[in-house]
Amino acid sequence: MVISTTATDSDENLNNTFASRYVRTALPRFKMPENSMPKDAAYQVINDELMLDGNPRLNLASFVTTWMEPECNDLIMASINKNYVDMDEYPVTTELQNRCVNIIAHLFNAPVGDKETAVGVGTVGSSEAIMLAGLAFKRKWQNKRKAEGKPYDKPNIVTGANVQVCWEKFARYFEVELKEVKLTEGCYVMDPVKAVEMVDENTICVAAILGSTLTGEFEDVKLLNDLLSKKNKENGWNTPIHVDAASGGFIAPFIWPELEWDFRLPLVKSINVSGHKYGLVYAGVGWVVWRSKEDLPDELIFHINYLGSDQPTFTLNFSKGSSQIIAQYYQFIRLGFEGYKRIMENCLENARALKEGLEKTGRFKILSKDKGVPLVAFSLKDSSKHTVFEIAESLRRFGWILPAYTMPADAQHIAVLRVVVREDFNRSLAERLISHIEQVLRETDALPSRVPVEAAHIIPADKTLDNMAENKAVKKSEREIQEEVALYWKRLVSERKTGPC
Repeated sequence: MVISTTATDSDENLNNTFASRYVRTALPRFKMPENSMPKDAAYQVINDELMLDGNPRLNLASFVTTWMEPECNDLIMASINKNYVDMDEYPVTTELQNRCVNIIAHLFNAPVGDKETAVGVGTVGSSEAIMLAGLAFKRKWQNKRKAEGKPYDKPNIVTGANVQVCWEKFARYFEVELKEVKLTEGCYVMDPVKAVEMVDENTICVAAILGSTLTGEFEDVKLLNDLLSKKNKENGWNTPIHVDAASGGFIAPFIWPELEWDFRLPLVKSINVSGHKYGLVYAGVGWVVWRSKEDLPDELIFHINYLGSDQPTFTLNFSKGSSQIIAQYYQFIRLGFEGYKRIMENCLENARALKEGLEKTGRFKILSKDKGVPLVAFSLKDSSKHTVFEIAESLRRFGWILPAYTMPADAQHIAVLRVVVREDFNRSLAERLISHIEQVLRETDALPSRVPVEAAHIIPADKTLDNMAENKAVKKSEREIQEEVALYWKRLVSERKTGPC
């Protein structure tokens, strides 16, 4: 006799997510679901949605590392459950962080001996590192002003208008006036002469950028140091310099070791660098290093003991993962100076190849410099009919993500495309990108102009109604057209953004 049974719930026995009820039910967006679902179903439906994300390797907008060796991935996964702040429980991880700080300090020529401990800390990125450095400058300035019996309620910081938004956040969050040196067409970094002119007795520091986000260019920190030293001497001040080396800190020491931008300059008191950019680690790690202990006020350092022994801490974040710190140390010992040098040379060479390919089209003006971060920033020579925003939009269908943006004041009429060349962007990809850009140009040329009519013409206010009726418009200058087009696309992009930034 054959005995058979009937399943009461076929979903429980059918080992195929796409044959289950979970794929025909919309996922919750606002409230937690009442019931649980099988782990394989949860994985599948979330993974399916994530397919609509861009490919990180083709995201040429980002400076952040998108590839690491499998061995390092294994280390990351093995330590993903370690909370870095538990220093007493994870003393080896703490030691690895301290080793990284020492390695970076020596790379930046900090005045510490071979066996001396450098002053620095790991952060979740350069944004936190900049906040910490800025707080140290503000507190030192305030302490000095208090000791002199002078007002200390109006601190300011001098930067270029090309700084990353984290500087604006620092100024707003910690009530420091941000004094920006405006840009000019053809010069998209801070002018050291203009910067020093803005310095006054309330300036807590001047921030220089080693690798501008806009064009990758290195600012002239040496000239800034010399000019500021002279002004300090004339006025009896001691205004310091902070170097935001988020992008360039892991490039300059290997490619241009003779370039003076770091602690070799006496006014440079602190430097931040992003381990997750050209430090070659996945997102989530940055570093800030000070010249000496005297440059980091003691009152900013907290001591806790409820996790075990006494633990000093100077961070904005408390709990954070250990994985990226361990990954950073892996890269340091795995690659060494030689390995980093070769990778940066490859990146720069691929950036040059991309630049040459773009120049051959005859359609673009290159704005980035050869000495700087390996990226190519370029604008259209003629944007009266079509814009860089259209090119960026069209390239999306091939998978490429290129940022199109307008420059800050006073060069906001310049609209730019940028390609960041990372370790995993090889020559074949560069050639493929050029071919796709050429295809997009041909297709765009065949389309009617998407630039609004009002961007190309204007009717002066003093024209009579009769003249307006006859449509006697006066043509704008090329610069005016550029400004109108850039403003139009900037508004269009802003309208398409959703959710918090």
